[in-house]
Amino acid sequence: MQDPNAVFQNCFYVGNTFNAMLYGVELMLYFASTAIILRNKDPRNEKSFRLFLYLSTGLLLMITIYVAVQAVFGQEMWIVHANYPGGSAAYLADNAAVWYQTLGSAASVVLNLMSDGLLLYRCYVVWEDWRPIIFPGFLYLGTAALGIMTCVFTGIPNSNFFVGRASEVALAYSSVVIGLNVTLSLLICGRLLWHARTIERTLGRRVARKYTGAVALIVEAALPYTLFGIPYVVTLGTESPVSILFLSIYVMFTCVSPQMLILRIVMGRGFTNSNATQTMPSIHIATSMGDKQEFDTEFTSEPSLSMEAYSRPSSAGVDAMQVA
Repeated sequence: MQDPNAVFQNCFYVGNTFNAMLYGVELMLYFASTAIILRNKDPRNEKSFRLFLYLSTGLLLMITIYVAVQAVFGQEMWIVHANYPGGSAAYLADNAAVWYQTLGSAASVVLNLMSDGLLLYRCYVVWEDWRPIIFPGFLYLGTAALGIMTCVFTGIPNSNFFVGRASEVALAYSSVVIGLNVTLSLLICGRLLWHARTIERTLGRRVARKYTGAVALIVEAALPYTLFGIPYVVTLGTESPVSILFLSIYVMFTCVSPQMLILRIVMGRGFTNSNATQTMPSIHIATSMGDKQEFDTEFTSEPSLSMEAYSRPSSAGVDAMQVA
């Protein structure tokens, strides 16, 4: 039978490699979002864009702490203390609760709270009703309490995130977090698909595909964040040494998925409901000279929707009309 410590150490190393790659993706998404926000000249978007900038910066700061902590701990275990008595397994057991590991755990908890807060907000926007988020709201409060407990228990001297009482608290915390992720993702996906059917009856399949396309569902519902959390909880619950790998990928998507959503929103492609008094989609007509006009056409039989439109300048110099 393969040595569990060998499996854990290999998964830790591979996880750190994924951390580095996904951190590069996060930097690219962050700077793309920031560039769009800073170029914004529309005063109507100024307040919301500023909040998205603060949120993006907070996400980047938390994931930077986590990635740095994992890299430093790996360096200390494999290089600086390569000759540690008992080997890497003994070093892990003796130093799993070192102060900077507790800092990394706290950063991941804050990261979860920020990401889940954004998902809660998006769920409210998609449903335009506070009732569907009552249950997820209670789960969110539960994650905050369990997250604090996780930091406390994993910070106790000689404790280990993957062994003993600390692992039990961490499992409870992770289970509630993943339950919240799954609930919000299902609510958002279900609502988008419902809206897509409504739009299809009015404007056709091509327009409806904006909300049923793979990219729209993956980004709007933060699906990678949810999907990688499920194997992480399963492996953590079974005390598999592979859990460290899924933990690394899950924490990275805790940052990357919300950042993709923020980028989609500031690009104007995020789903939004209009006010209840509006009963028509917005049609934007853009000419090849860059002019844009908005026309409102009433569809009294359909719910109100506000959709952003994007059109590219026509190379032939003729007007192009798109319904986004």
